[in-house]
Amino acid sequence: MRAGTRDLLTFAELDASGTSRLLDLAARLKRGAAGGKKAPLAGRTLAMIFQKPSTRTRVSFEVGMHQLGGHAVALAPGDMQLSRGETLGDTARTLSRYADAVLARVFAHSDVEALAAGSSIPVINGLSDAFHPCQTLADLMTVREKKGSGRGGRSLEGLKLAWIGDGNNVCNSLILGCARTGMDVSVAAPKGFEPLEWVVRESREAVRVDVSADPAAAAGGADVVATDTFKSIHNEDAGRLAAFLPRYRVGRRLMGKAKKDAVFMHCLPATRGREVEAAVIDGPQSAVWDEAENRLHSQKALLLALLGPGAPRCGPRRPASAARGGNGKRPA
Repeated sequence: MRAGTRDLLTFAELDASGTSRLLDLAARLKRGAAGGKKAPLAGRTLAMIFQKPSTRTRVSFEVGMHQLGGHAVALAPGDMQLSRGETLGDTARTLSRYADAVLARVFAHSDVEALAAGSSIPVINGLSDAFHPCQTLADLMTVREKKGSGRGGRSLEGLKLAWIGDGNNVCNSLILGCARTGMDVSVAAPKGFEPLEWVVRESREAVRVDVSADPAAAAGGADVVATDTFKSIHNEDAGRLAAFLPRYRVGRRLMGKAKKDAVFMHCLPATRGREVEAAVIDGPQSAVWDEAENRLHSQKALLLALLGPGAPRCGPRRPASAARGGNGKRPA
């Protein structure tokens, strides 16, 4: 994490060295070779707020806390006083007195920012309408495993990742993650569905980031081809599919534009026949299931970094009015 930062809201909170350390730790955890205490998070509690349904985020964090010796409490809005009008700030202050960290899977990114502003413990964005940094950690870990070079396959420099489809929350955080690891990005998205401008602008300071409406050009020479559903929980408008189909569907012909040994990634859940052909997601180039598994290992690394031995139990209290940006705007 960057000095003085204990939240993970977008991925911008991580610098290159912090990203590398987390990915190194995740790899050791996956091999069962992290060492140290058998239950490093014994006595620690993660409060998890879910405004949206969840499979991978909930299970990976809950299982991860259990494997590290800690405990996770899953909370739906209807289970909390949020359903009766309590503010996010007051909720954050209360949870700060009980738990050691908060995970929030929310609709509006401003909600996770409000939780962070009112909290004195680390806040992790488990998905918002603008960012999904936990998915990016798993994605980068997967690319390392499949395409990494140098000592221990740790380097991603010079690789090209092609993102095809909606420049959404997953895309925004992934671009930031690629910039921290030296990986170029080529995004193909319909007009009006491009990734956030500040994400592209900032990332271009470190790597090449191309944004166009041409899937074939984006996939050309790519080492990794990635996509996501065209309809997410926060945008169920059926009419939006017309902007994507059939041009942005990842099929064998589009994968043929990438390198012969390119891998395909999808954060899931997937709709076969819509954003990806079954022959691709279930084919030999797919890294989707390793990608899904790596949510567990990368998030365990994040939890250890935030809550493990040597991490303070409580950071400095922040005023609830602290400015943190909002709805995808560049954090202050």
